[in-house]
Amino acid sequence: MAKKTTLFECQHCGFTTPRWMGKCTNCGAWDSFIELNDHQQEVAKQTKSASSSASKAISINEIKENEVFRYSSLDKELDGVLGGGIVPGSLTLIGGSPGVGKSTLLLKVGSNIASLGKNVLYVTGEESAGQIKLRANRLNSNKDSLYLLSEIRLEQVLIELEHRQYEFIIIDSIQTMYSENITSAAGSVTQVRQITFELMRIAKEKEIAIFIIGHITKEGSIAGPRVLEHMVDTVLYFEGDSSQELRILRGFKNRFGPTSEIGVFEMRAEGLISATDVASRFFSRNSEQSGSALTVIMEGSRPIILEVQALVSESHTSNSKRQATGFDNNRLNMLLALLERKLEIPLSGYDVFINITGGIKITETAADLAILAAIISSFRDRAISKETVFIGEVSLVGDVREVYALDARLKEAMMQNISKALVAKKPLEKTKMKVFIVDEVTKLLEWY
Repeated sequence: MAKKTTLFECQHCGFTTPRWMGKCTNCGAWDSFIELNDHQQEVAKQTKSASSSASKAISINEIKENEVFRYSSLDKELDGVLGGGIVPGSLTLIGGSPGVGKSTLLLKVGSNIASLGKNVLYVTGEESAGQIKLRANRLNSNKDSLYLLSEIRLEQVLIELEHRQYEFIIIDSIQTMYSENITSAAGSVTQVRQITFELMRIAKEKEIAIFIIGHITKEGSIAGPRVLEHMVDTVLYFEGDSSQELRILRGFKNRFGPTSEIGVFEMRAEGLISATDVASRFFSRNSEQSGSALTVIMEGSRPIILEVQALVSESHTSNSKRQATGFDNNRLNMLLALLERKLEIPLSGYDVFINITGGIKITETAADLAILAAIISSFRDRAISKETVFIGEVSLVGDVREVYALDARLKEAMMQNISKALVAKKPLEKTKMKVFIVDEVTKLLEWY
């Protein structure tokens, strides 16, 4: 008699092992392994081997290029993030915190596509069709070719696809869907993996663009197994505070376009709309105050002017606070140590707080010079002119180094009537702005 095989699966990341483990060696989660039955083991093997069919290697010169066709979603910002539009047969995953506007955005996009004469199916597992109808009324998104299906069973969705030919499908959300052929609960690793595999097969076979809404964990990643992000073609994250008007759609994976682009949306009474005047939304030209400096960052190919705010106050405890919102806290500590070492500014007895306005998270080093300028401005209580931008990366030895796309950054600043710029190196293109070269942080003190 054949020995029964056992297989345990982590419910956080989908890692499998033949024996039970208290801690997952892949993601570090504790007590996350459950034993799979025979059917669940078969499903896991099928999805893992789905893309490993036997094939013969051929010369790359003999391979024909696949032409990628796109159609517009009638939303400029979304098209930009996707690389120019929606690709038929693509599988896209959108994640974001609750209330950020994922369902609102996709309902509006579905309505836009339906207005082009394409059949759109909106599958809702979290809300009833009546609730979606109320939102559609508010968004003015009622179209004859936009169909709603309140269903969480995958098999019923597949039956609906046999009744009518659709060109665009929205799944809201992947964690609420389940297959009757799998005994595990909805949202489990096995369910999410199998349903995503079926949706991917449908998208490729029928050339249907499918958008999936996914919940995120408290750490900010998509809930469910990591294989979910590997299986889909595009992964987008919706960022922003539900109390703020602006939302940012950021691409993290895109097999059909760039992954560094962002889309900026504005939440209004009629729903999420593209923020056309985004250039002046992340900084203020009001009265000059100490602790504020302007910089220009690049989000993909888009330059954005940001206002960096700093507050330096005397600490009343033995441990001074260093806190940053929208900026890396470890890099802030490095810059503060550099200020004490190179500029001899005694910040050890002061609390330092950094804030990036507009909810933007700075992920590049071009804002280092602006961070230092804002901190010195707050420490000395001297305001910085709002006609000046600071662009440069600061090294540990105190050098200010040049950043990429400097000409594009200066051009954007000049369009916003900013007349001065402090940079590490002279730009390649001629500009009407007054450009001052700051190659060492010690020269920054000359501006105060």
